[in-house]
Formats: sequence, structure tokens, C-alpha cells
Amino acid sequence: MSDQPFAQESTLKKPSHLKVTAGTRCVTDFADLPADACQSVGDVLARVGDKWSILTIAMLSRGTMRFSELKRSLGSISQKVLTSTLRGLERDGYVLRTVTPTIPPRVDYELTKLGQDVLGPVEVLARWAIENSGRVEAARMQFDRRAHV
Repeated sequence: MSDQPFAQESTLKKPSHLKVTAGTRCVTDFADLPADACQSVGDVLARVGDKWSILTIAMLSRGTMRFSELKRSLGSISQKVLTSTLRGLERDGYVLRTVTPTIPPRVDYELTKLGQDVLGPVEVLARWAIENSGRVEAARMQFDRRAHV
């Protein structure tokens, strides 16, 4: 085993939380990865691991949608958060934004090939979360009982 320190677990909320210092190793079940690989994993997971990104990708898996359709479908998301989520997904290559020059302009969003490819792993993770939500809740309750004793 390497004498290098391991990368600290991250909340994955902001890419700034994912900075890995030079020489740090990222460890998986499969192999020791160099720090730049760990950074890449963190960057990708920061986007696709975000609640609103996952839900937006899931909605767009049904087909092309306009902004207002997405907002209605997602429920409690604010316009600002949806705009930010769509920009991030577009920047990272998961979503294609198409503007049709009408009055008012029509803006459609759809998944790219990359966006369609990420559906598989996201679906597996979502299914795991549904199947294990009871176990997670039980662990939380047990922790909370111990923490408040």
C-alpha cells in the first residue's frame, strides 16, 4: 500500500470542495488512481451527483422540453436554480440548448449523447437509493439516538 495520504471524502456540493493536493492518491475498489484521476471523478460527480441535475436529466430523458415545461415538471425548483442547473449541464455536455428565433424566442432543451449515456448509472444509483432508503433512515435514527444520549 502506498504511503501517500488518501483524498479526503467530499460533500460534492462545490467543485472547490474537491481540490486534491499534488501527491494525494485517490483509492477505489479497483485500483489506486493518481490525483488527477480523482479530481476528474470529483468534477463529474459534482455535476451529475447534484439533486437538481439528476432530476433535470431524468425529465429530459422523456424528450425535448421547454424551460417552463421543465420548471413545472420539477416542482419546487426556482427559476434561478433551474437556469443555473441547465447552464452547468449544457457546459459539461449533457444538455443541448436550442433557440428558435420566433417572437418570443423558443428555447428547447434535450439530452446529448453524453446525457443519454449518464442515464444508466444515474438510474442504478436512484434504484439503489429507493431500495435502501429504509436502511439509511434506520442508520440516521440510530446515530441521532447515540448522539443525543
